[in-house]
Amino acid sequence: MTDFIRLDHIAVLVENLEDALSFWQDQLGFQLERVETISSMDVKIAFLPVGESEIELVQPTTEDSGLAKYLQKRGPGLHHICIEVENISAKLANLEEKGVRLIDDAPVTMDDGRQLAFLHPKSTGGVLIELYELP
Repeated sequence: MTDFIRLDHIAVLVENLEDALSFWQDQLGFQLERVETISSMDVKIAFLPVGESEIELVQPTTEDSGLAKYLQKRGPGLHHICIEVENISAKLANLEEKGVRLIDDAPVTMDDGRQLAFLHPKSTGGVLIELYELP
């Protein structure tokens, strides 16, 4: 089953979005596409396009969210990679059959219709992987 489409994004967890943007824009030359606050996930995200993919700079917006706790424990840096898939429900079922540990047993549907689910780093060699299906 090869229903992987592309690398959608790499998410970098940051303490301060403006400071991080200064480096990514001023030093590396990336162009900012947009900044979004996603209140349901307690994050503010800056989107930096790279070809058909993106780098997402992610800042927690509350001090008690899961990402804020992750940031306090591990510090800023690479958080996860996201791979777009054709059929996320089928892919999750297939991975679970293969013994892959899932964080999300079923996809989470966002307001815009995107579906996403995370694979546990204990099954992926230490890398948090997000699977993504666009509407």
